[in-house]
Amino acid sequence: MRGPLIACAVLLSMTFAAPLAAKPRAEPVEWTIGQDRYRGVLVYDDEGDARRPGLVMVPNWMGVTDDAIATARRIAGDGYVVLVADVYGAGVRPKDSKEAGAIAGALRNDRPLLRERSLQAVEALKAQAGRAPLDASRIGAVGFCFGGTAVLELARAGAPLAGVASLHGNLSTPLPAAAGAVKAPVLVLNGAADRGVSREDVAAFGKEMDAAGADWQFVDFGGAVHCFAEPSADNDPASNCRYDERAARRAYRMLEDFFGEQFGG
Repeated sequence: MRGPLIACAVLLSMTFAAPLAAKPRAEPVEWTIGQDRYRGVLVYDDEGDARRPGLVMVPNWMGVTDDAIATARRIAGDGYVVLVADVYGAGVRPKDSKEAGAIAGALRNDRPLLRERSLQAVEALKAQAGRAPLDASRIGAVGFCFGGTAVLELARAGAPLAGVASLHGNLSTPLPAAAGAVKAPVLVLNGAADRGVSREDVAAFGKEMDAAGADWQFVDFGGAVHCFAEPSADNDPASNCRYDERAARRAYRMLEDFFGEQFGG
């Protein structure tokens, strides 16, 4: 299994000239935590029934959107089953960045709750093995922006995942990983010019991972700011949320290699 994440980088940086040969499915998935319902989207290619690894994809602070589903389709290719995870709740869909900031901010300030919701998304993906060509014994997680923050909390919580990858996520946490807690290999892809991530944050993250005994990698992309891997991001040169085609292409190649190694592809 090679190629879906590399293909994603190419597809994210171009306009489709023709329909893709693959036939991806995008199906609603619901689960509950107590009395609260959550609704994500399961994405996979239905052309074959071979069991394949799964990825929980926590999107940016806008949550489950058409853009997030499109990214999941491109990541899934014919090599993964991807769950676009809902960590807000089935009835919570922010209308704009102001609303999204408030909702995501509340979860960032309650890391135990963010961890619980993210862990339940992992379980929701595993439960789809009967309806999708999923190997539930091989599960990883990837997150963008706020989603990167969420998947790093999965790693800190000791989730038994094959790998965790954060793209332009926040690095700081009020609940640093305990010694020996991080079981999943961790890949962090960061914009070196991201004004939301200080050099102190980067240094503290490295110390935290070392103290936890984690298998971790950290990559800075020179000149890239926040949102560098998301084509829908602002193109305003003054904005700290801006797509960078070069950084995105390289980041997706690194994701391909990372998950290929973890899943034995």
